[in-house]
Formats: sequence, C-alpha cells, structure tokens
Amino acid sequence: MCFELKLMPVIEIKNLKKHFGKVKAVDGIDISVERGEIFGFLGPNGAGKTTAIRCMMDFIRPTATRLSSSKSCEIKLFGINSTAANFHLSREKIGYLIPAANLVGSWNGKDHFSYKESLFGKSKNLSDLIQRFDFNPKLKVKTLSTGNQQKLGLILALMNEPKLLIMDEPTVGLDPILQEEFYKILREFSAKDVAVFMSSHNLPEVEKICSRVAMIKSGKIVSVQKISALEGKKLHTVRVTFAEKVAENELADKDVEIIDQIDGGYILAVKHEIDPFIKKLAKFKIESISISQANLEEIFMEFYK
Repeated sequence: MCFELKLMPVIEIKNLKKHFGKVKAVDGIDISVERGEIFGFLGPNGAGKTTAIRCMMDFIRPTATRLSSSKSCEIKLFGINSTAANFHLSREKIGYLIPAANLVGSWNGKDHFSYKESLFGKSKNLSDLIQRFDFNPKLKVKTLSTGNQQKLGLILALMNEPKLLIMDEPTVGLDPILQEEFYKILREFSAKDVAVFMSSHNLPEVEKICSRVAMIKSGKIVSVQKISALEGKKLHTVRVTFAEKVAENELADKDVEIIDQIDGGYILAVKHEIDPFIKKLAKFKIESISISQANLEEIFMEFYK
C-alpha cells in the first residue's frame, strides 16, 4: 500500500471543464503533479488559472458532462476525488493561499494563526515564518497594506507544514527581497517532498522557481513543458538588410516569420535550426546581418500565437 502511494501523483486532473454560460473559463484540461515538484500554472489574467484552482479546492464544481459518451471530469488530490465525502482528509494536508479578500478585517495576524491552529494543531514553524516574512502579527488586517496581507496569507498556507501547496499568484505585493525569501522557502518545502502548484502570469518567476510549467490560454492547456526543455527550444531573431530588394515570399515559410520590415530588409523569427535559413540567404547579396537566440519569454509567446 505504501509503495502505491509513493507512485501516486499528488494532483491528478483529467478533462476539467468549468463553463459560465457561454464562457468556457476552463475547457478540458489535464494536469498531473508529483511529490516534491514545483509546478507552474502560467497564463495571462483571464486565462482560467483561478477558476481551475477553485475547482481543485472544491470551492466550485466542474461543469457536468451531459453526454454519456463524453469523457468525464476527474480531480484527485492525494488520490481522493475532490467531490468525495472523505475529501476533507486531503484538505488537511493542503496549504492554500487564502485571497486577501477572505481574511477577516477585524482580526489581526495572531487571531488568524490561532484559528488555524484550533483546526489543524499547533504550528512548529510559525515563529520562523513570521520572522522570515518580516510580518507584524499584532496589526489588524484592515490596516495592512496589500503586501502585508499577502504575507499573512502565505504564512497561513505554510504554517502547518502541508504536503501540498496550492497558491494563486503568490508573490503579488511582495518586494523583490521577500520574493527571493519566498522562493527559498518553496525550495525548502520541495526538498521535503512537498508538491507545489502555483499560478502566475510572471514568466521570469516561473522560470526561476519551477521545474515544470503548464501554459493555459482561453481555458485550454497550450503546452506542458519542463523549464529545461523550453530553454532548449530553438528560436532565433534575424535582422538582415540586402543590397537589392527581396520580396517577403522569398524568405518566409513554415519556419520563418516576417516580424517587421526595416529599411532595406527585414526582422524575422526563425524556428528550429538556423542553418537552413542561412543557406537560403546565401543566394542574396547581404549588406548586414545579426542573429540572436530568443529568450524564454519570446519562446513562451510562440506557444500563445
């Protein structure tokens, strides 16, 4: 039994759909997250990230599949279906980042910590987290800045040493120094086999902390990639000018896109290997050329086109 649990994904989502009338906020996504993995859920605002997380936590229910022949939705955390009667057994292992709007304005940090300890037992790492986030637990929530409310939410998520962290835009409002401290804390949790699922629209953040990322656009998963694989994808930007006029259709093909027209030439995006394109250019008289390899953000945007 223990051997089976070790192999079981902490998060397993199959065909998750959530529609609000004609709006398909989440439209059939599949995600799997393993123990010790820091998994990024990346996409612009409105892509479906928060809706997916709310379904994972069973705050809202997925849209029912009406056709018996259709693939049904399944959300499992620690192997337990999110709609099952015993889902509370999973919830006790989850550190969830509470949105600032759901904090109690008339309470201070101590009140929030005491309430959580009354539910899940005394925290062993609370004092350390308060110190590391430089948080004053005596101030009432309604007097706190956005950043300090975010600190409180993060401490609440981390204070009972969960086996799974689920966080929606966790670094909003944090200054760069605290962001780095937060990343350090996540790495420490990951080293203890804690699974981390974090949504973000901040690509540099995901690149820095996550080992794998799912990209979501308009409710659908565009790609699931290891960060190392994204970094290895070939995409070059070429700026070239010619001695004579060269038509666009002489350069563009399935792997070459004209980004912009400049005086005497073009700026182009070249996918995959650069060598075939260089050979194509050899038949023209070139005045100048510069080639640069795309960064991760430019590669990511290719998936969003």
